Amino acid sequence: MKYDFDTLVDRSNTSSSKWGYRKALFGRDDVLPMWVADMDFPAPAEVVEAVRSRAEHPIYGYTVPPSSLWKAIIERLDRFYGWKIKEEWICLTAGVVNGLYSAISAYARPGDEIVVQPPVYYPFYGAVKNTGCQTVYSHLKFDGERYTMDFDGLEDLFRGRSTFPARSPRIKALILCSPHNPVGRVWTRDELATLGRICAEHECVLLSDEIHCDLLTPGARHIVTATISEEIAQNTVTFMSASKTFNLAGLGTSFVVIPNDRLRREFMRARAGHNSGNLFGYAALEAAFRYGDDYLTQLRAYLAGNLRYFTEFLKARLPELKLIRPEGTYLAWVDLRGLGFTPAELQDFIRNKARLALDDGFAFGPGGEGFQRVNLACPRSIVVEATDRLEKAIIEWRGAKKHGS
Repeated sequence: MKYDFDTLVDRSNTSSSKWGYRKALFGRDDVLPMWVADMDFPAPAEVVEAVRSRAEHPIYGYTVPPSSLWKAIIERLDRFYGWKIKEEWICLTAGVVNGLYSAISAYARPGDEIVVQPPVYYPFYGAVKNTGCQTVYSHLKFDGERYTMDFDGLEDLFRGRSTFPARSPRIKALILCSPHNPVGRVWTRDELATLGRICAEHECVLLSDEIHCDLLTPGARHIVTATISEEIAQNTVTFMSASKTFNLAGLGTSFVVIPNDRLRREFMRARAGHNSGNLFGYAALEAAFRYGDDYLTQLRAYLAGNLRYFTEFLKARLPELKLIRPEGTYLAWVDLRGLGFTPAELQDFIRNKARLALDDGFAFGPGGEGFQRVNLACPRSIVVEATDRLEKAIIEWRGAKKHGS
């Protein structure tokens, strides 16, 4: 069927965190919300029907995942990524971040250290801190156009040659964001192989968040980290979900794939007592993976159109701003350092002058200052309105700057 991504669906009575809490979160209710990674598109018709069908049964008691769900996950990972997994490797969770908390608790103890690669998805920091661990930065390298991993710096962290002495005994895991949120990199096979080798050599569990793996720009190809080699597979815990691809985050159902028996036992022990999804999430996940391919094809094409419009607008009319070309996700990472604002001034400018609700770059950690993350998973009309608002604010800024005010 042909999906309509142009129509803006009214979410005013759905308790949407994206649309319903603008005043509380951003100080005013007239900002255009393009922050949280939540699409403004309906889920595939087959998913809606699967949830509706299950809801029609009047008993919502304790429910275990049906065998057909495991099969749908196994078949899709093989079909899309050539990853042949076994049913017993799969563990369900109530979300990727929920699973990260369990993983850190499984593989580290309070006071141990977890490596992150900033600027990166900010809930990673909370997952480390709230499990009593310490965050260690392996900063991404940025040449003004593209981000890469700093492998030499990472080796220094493990070998104790950094400004922080003797780290290696305490570093227990590294959280990888692949594709990377917010900078949009889709890591190459060589990059993943190098990272995986370093982590395996230093007995550091690789926690690979691959929730955005389906959301690629034209020409990009996602490689599942655990498919690089058997050694890396045995040291990797992979987090996946249908929630970003099919807009199902509110159903709280994701999954983790852990080939290593010991790591899986430790994860399951740490996860004991935690929610692992729900009956509607099971139905939606299975339907999305079985019947969502055509939806995904159309979604990718529409998102590519949004990105093209956004890119061309900034290049032609807002030269002070620079878009870091994304290879994956539906998120645009925009460099606004050319405006010369402090982080607080930039936040005020975006919210109160441009009237946009975006994610402040500094929230993503070191290296994010002066940037803004923009969610382009919305009808084209929203992208047009956002760029128009931004241009108007920039024109006023230019005028004020010209007159020295």
